[in-house]
Amino acid sequence: MKDVARRVAATMLAKCGVIVILAHDRNQQGLDRRSVLLAAALTLSAITTDVRGQSGIAAANGKTPMKTTGADIEGRIQRVLAGLRPPIGFAGQPLATLADRMTALHVCGVSVAVIHNGSIEWARGFGLTTNDCHAIGPDTLFQAGSISKPVAAMAVLALVQAGRLDLDADVNSYLRSWKVPANSYTDKEKVTLRQLLSHSAGTTVHGFAGYEAGTPVPTLIEVLNGVPPANNPPIVVDQRPGVRFRYSGGGYTIVQQLLIDVTGKPFAELLDEMVLAPLGMTRTSYRQPLPAGELGNAAMPHTVTGDPVAGGPHIYPELAAAGMWTTPTDLARFDLALLDAWAGRPMPVLSQPAVIQMLTPGLGNYGLGLIVRSSPPHRRFGHDGVNAGFISSMIAGETGDGAIVMTNGDQGDVLVAEIMQSIAAEYQWPDWVRKERKLATIDPRLLDRFTGNYRLNPTTVLHISNEGGNLFSQATGQAKFQLFPQSDRDFFTTAFDSVFTFDTDGSTDAQRLTIHQDGQDYRARRIP
Repeated sequence: MKDVARRVAATMLAKCGVIVILAHDRNQQGLDRRSVLLAAALTLSAITTDVRGQSGIAAANGKTPMKTTGADIEGRIQRVLAGLRPPIGFAGQPLATLADRMTALHVCGVSVAVIHNGSIEWARGFGLTTNDCHAIGPDTLFQAGSISKPVAAMAVLALVQAGRLDLDADVNSYLRSWKVPANSYTDKEKVTLRQLLSHSAGTTVHGFAGYEAGTPVPTLIEVLNGVPPANNPPIVVDQRPGVRFRYSGGGYTIVQQLLIDVTGKPFAELLDEMVLAPLGMTRTSYRQPLPAGELGNAAMPHTVTGDPVAGGPHIYPELAAAGMWTTPTDLARFDLALLDAWAGRPMPVLSQPAVIQMLTPGLGNYGLGLIVRSSPPHRRFGHDGVNAGFISSMIAGETGDGAIVMTNGDQGDVLVAEIMQSIAAEYQWPDWVRKERKLATIDPRLLDRFTGNYRLNPTTVLHISNEGGNLFSQATGQAKFQLFPQSDRDFFTTAFDSVFTFDTDGSTDAQRLTIHQDGQDYRARRIP
């Protein structure tokens, strides 16, 4: 290994899980972050291989890959490991190493697979499954969270292709064990599979918390009805179907029940038969809980206190929405199969017309199971996944490049974003623009006008502090972020695309602040 890797292995393995680092997680609003202390160490287990060459599938961009040596690939890996950068930058901002960022963010383990020129160029594991010094390798299993959804969507499209389902039919015509509850919205517009897969059906329940080991786990019908022991409200339609994008894990739970009713098979068995086995995703399963024999090669999640989750990974009976276990390499196989069919080349599950439907963006840039962005010839698709203690992301472009990054720490989203930025820079992904802001110089004495507590909502207070001439923001129970000045009253973060505007003329203390994020304004008022 190169110097960076050797330094990481030597320093972190010596500590073997006692380094304390900070981590956080996203919620559905995109604003909330929760901090978590993890024990982490970084080890080096890797494969560097052309998996597609082993599987006999043609390169996804239809071209013969240029001959690349192992030394070439290792050089790319080392530059990726040494080139981490946040999504939002500014002139003169230094790069960071993966080792340093894992230490700073307290992420316990990471697994990465990189797709280049239509093949899996390398896959490598870093860190630990938990604080017991078990190394993560390319075959280590992670919970995929919402990346479960596009794989489930492929099974739906396969049944549509076989003539067993209609994307635009009333789903209640297929459901047998449960029905979408009728109300004034469904009386006017029936819910369809197309709407459920594209998060436009008006269904409730954004996501699911899962169930701790040893606690009662509801049946799927209990989840749909929102009755104990389910920890979610009932899944219903509360707005007109087909009109607006609103992310809904509840909608995918309806899809899960529909597939069971139509085929008469358990969902995990059905997905293995229709998608996983044909695509060679041999390390992937929708079995919940994971069988005991597999736990030894699975990453373990961590709580906000830095301890492993009591009893191990949460159990998710909402399989289609959040229940998949997998590896970056298997997700790369899934992406490459989609790229093949998208370009008109054969793939084992779906035809080109079916994949074109799947990858045609609708409301919210969401296709049927995947987010689709940009325009030809640089279109790309992907999805993020967040379960308790697991955060992951996958991206693939029609040029034949992409990456999958999976973590077992609740601050994994920050790390995933920085790794993706480094991969995109090294492999020169087209149409991948990193936003840069202009860093302003302001009088440090002004910062004290901004410090204090601001109430964002009934349960969340933002604490703004001045630490050594630098401004920081920390929300209730969440991670602390540095705020960088772009004017004497506007500040930005680098971890996510947000601007904080303080309402002050500079001569009096700010009484209000507004957070601008994702096209929305979130206002907070100073409190004593």
